[in-house]
Amino acid sequence: MPHTVITTTTTTRTSGDGVLDTGYTRTIPGLLKIGQMLALLVAFLCVHCVRGWPSWATFQYFEVVTLWFLIAFLIFFLMHLFRLQLKMPCINWPLTEFFHYFVGSILILIASIMAVVKGHGVSALVAGSVFGFIATFLMAINLWTSYSASCGPHQTGATV
Repeated sequence: MPHTVITTTTTTRTSGDGVLDTGYTRTIPGLLKIGQMLALLVAFLCVHCVRGWPSWATFQYFEVVTLWFLIAFLIFFLMHLFRLQLKMPCINWPLTEFFHYFVGSILILIASIMAVVKGHGVSALVAGSVFGFIATFLMAINLWTSYSASCGPHQTGATV
């Protein structure tokens, strides 16, 4: 009795085959980075566009911190989008991002608290500080997820 064996091969092309990894924008870390960048951009613009600052030094600090981390997170986002971290394996990118999120969370939290205290009812400054708090919250979430991914306990298949 003859038997017939039919084999099928399915080839799928994912978004990870080319130079641009558009699938990253739909992942949790990608969406968190986009949210952080938008919150930092709105916070920076709220403080930058207002006239008559009650405390010039406080809001200069707020502008510098938000703009610095906006640029840093944009660089990290573009690195993941174009997979540049794979081309530079000599740098521990998860640890680098973890430290940036840690420092960014602390500095933007301090800047947002200072902006609330020194805002004196100027609505644009209060809105900027609220978006600073939103960015801090998103960075804390990203900090937690990056910690659990890079520093948390890892399961191995071997039993001892």
